[in-house]
Amino acid sequence: MTRWLTRDDLAAAARTATGLLMVSADGVSVRPSPAGTATADALRSAGVGPRDRVVIALAEPYGGVWASAAAGVAEAAASVGPRGRMRLQHLVRTLGATTLVITPTGAMDLLSRLHLEFLLDPLDLGLRRVVLTGEIASAHTMAHLTSEFEAEVSEVLASPCHGGALGWRSSESAPLTPLAEIALASLDKDAPVETGLAEITEISGNGGVRTGLVGRVGTPGETPAPAHTVGDHVLVRGVWLSLPRIEKALAKIDGVATWDLTVTRQGTLDAATLTVTFTRQSLIKNPMWQSRLRDALRALTPITLTVQVSPEIAESPRPGTLTDLRGHHLGRDRTTIAH
Repeated sequence: MTRWLTRDDLAAAARTATGLLMVSADGVSVRPSPAGTATADALRSAGVGPRDRVVIALAEPYGGVWASAAAGVAEAAASVGPRGRMRLQHLVRTLGATTLVITPTGAMDLLSRLHLEFLLDPLDLGLRRVVLTGEIASAHTMAHLTSEFEAEVSEVLASPCHGGALGWRSSESAPLTPLAEIALASLDKDAPVETGLAEITEISGNGGVRTGLVGRVGTPGETPAPAHTVGDHVLVRGVWLSLPRIEKALAKIDGVATWDLTVTRQGTLDAATLTVTFTRQSLIKNPMWQSRLRDALRALTPITLTVQVSPEIAESPRPGTLTDLRGHHLGRDRTTIAH
């Protein structure tokens, strides 16, 4: 069997890729824009039709993929981006949206702000459907949003590589209905798996691409919704963050001994904090070095990472670590996790 690729392999092929290319926010993944109707099919499965008006609150390049698909299904579609909840609720009402496509944490944060800051009833938005995509949702998110918005809430599994739909489900307890050709891969070898932990893999004419999304197969033949991630990329606020790129960026800064990236979801949104340990005491409170850290991270990702400096020093360098307090990321080494 041909080796199944990872997103890093896609980046290596960036110079030879042709056509309209989808480039991830961190520049790691480069892939041709998805052909076919999978994303449009996902919207139809969610109940979107010719009388609907769709607002997409996703980061680029994924917002454009969804808006293009929605324009062929609904009466109107607009990609408005994920930032600014006051702006989002205003646009939903201004455009007369009946359907909102948004990340799970984005939807929960919007709901919280409607109640606590904007003093608006969620029903005032007039939404009939909410389509969740781009993240691993917390438990009971779909049911809670259904109750608050009195809308149909569904979830779409989107490709981390190009943002297009791979599968769809109507409730948290339901398995995914595949909308594109996907396989369930063993973590430690390029072969299908029927039970246990499985990595969702996209199948195309060039073979398979591992998504880094992992679910547990209970019933053979069913496709589970992902509950975890694995590998060198971690999903934070709907954006995949490359751990090797963090390593390379920090390795260029003199005096960095090690680092830890801690990801939490204590409220409605994910938060990421990078704690850096230096090799010299003189660097701990040095504003120039702290500025260099922040600048290096801004060049890696559009999401905001809080930077902290450990008060302790380390005499020798050691590998950085990831602490995912959400319980999502299983680890970087697939083989170790599988065994």
